[in-house]
Amino acid sequence: MRLPSTIPCIILLWLVSAPVLPLTAKAAGRCDSLPVEKRLHSPLSDTAFFPIAVWLQDPSLAPRYKKAGINTYIGLWQGPTEAQLDILREAGMKLICEQNAVGLRHLGDTLIIGWMHGDEPDNAQPLGKGKGYGPPVTPAEIFRRYRRLKAKDPSRPVLLNLGQGVAWDDWVGRGVRRNHPEDYPQYMQGGDIISFDIYPVAHPDTAISGKLWYVAKGVQRLVKWGQGKKPVWNCLECTHIGEPDKKATPRQVRAEAWMSLIHGSTGLIWFVHEFRPAFNASALLDDPQMLAAVTSVNRQITELAAVLHRPSLSDHAAAQTAVPGMQVDMMAKQYGNSLYLFSVGMRKLGGSAAFHIKGLPQRTTVTVIDEGRTLEARNGIFTDTFKPWDVHIYRIDYPGQR
Repeated sequence: MRLPSTIPCIILLWLVSAPVLPLTAKAAGRCDSLPVEKRLHSPLSDTAFFPIAVWLQDPSLAPRYKKAGINTYIGLWQGPTEAQLDILREAGMKLICEQNAVGLRHLGDTLIIGWMHGDEPDNAQPLGKGKGYGPPVTPAEIFRRYRRLKAKDPSRPVLLNLGQGVAWDDWVGRGVRRNHPEDYPQYMQGGDIISFDIYPVAHPDTAISGKLWYVAKGVQRLVKWGQGKKPVWNCLECTHIGEPDKKATPRQVRAEAWMSLIHGSTGLIWFVHEFRPAFNASALLDDPQMLAAVTSVNRQITELAAVLHRPSLSDHAAAQTAVPGMQVDMMAKQYGNSLYLFSVGMRKLGGSAAFHIKGLPQRTTVTVIDEGRTLEARNGIFTDTFKPWDVHIYRIDYPGQR
């Protein structure tokens, strides 16, 4: 499958060590809060649906991605076409795509749940073969394009995917707007859902390479710049991408996914392309170990979708570590008569972490979800062990409504 002209920019302009501070717990931006007139076509306000997408894939592969727990396609090569829409509809896959003439003929079709801008307009833009790169698209131009998209269909949200400058100010790929993070709040006016991409493990620059927390940093920044009012999504790595000697492990992939969610992401986009050592547009599907890991992450997120859509609880729980440099970030959510704690190790360090929770009885059982074990909290405190990049999800059940 050929790739659009924006994709080579990922190879050339690609592919951060400031610490990530725990996000203040609050309600995350949701698509049902968007200033959109109608939402009849979108499942994005359904608490049983958590957007788990794949970037720019062949529609014929949709059944395989569906089996892996992916529910949304983002982008279609030279599409959408009628044939592409038919294939995705048959597979039960949702779609966010460019707003072309074919797409506009399907305004009553529940298959299309959103429109999209061109990819990474905040990066330096190619001027044509052999002509190098010019400045990024301006925020003002992105806003004008957004208004045109909304004028043709106000019922669907518009996705704006930005580049790694969201998380890394010194990204050279922004050209003349390198080290200008003040651009991003302005860019955010040109979209209803804002996403970005940075791939720390498969990153060629030593400033970013191996520093998984830059994924969380970018999410935090978008949440802050959007004042928590706009849904924030982000892309995740799972292949070599452009670095034959670097690839995230299943443990790192899971950590990046949960770092994203814990810090405010409300939608995930898997980037599954690989450019080196050989081009493969769907490399994830040819990697059984990684495919199993991604499928497991997707399954767990989908099972917890209703919990994840709940507002986060401010100052209700905290995690403390004893190992210097070790950091465990977390979020707390109430669902029914249960309290859920989502936690992730933010550094390549292991050790124990103590969780302090307000309002617990003297002795309380803590269930570690999907790990087949329980812990005991005494006087509102329990401890657990974290290996590097570990994720632990806890549930505390209460006998009655709190």
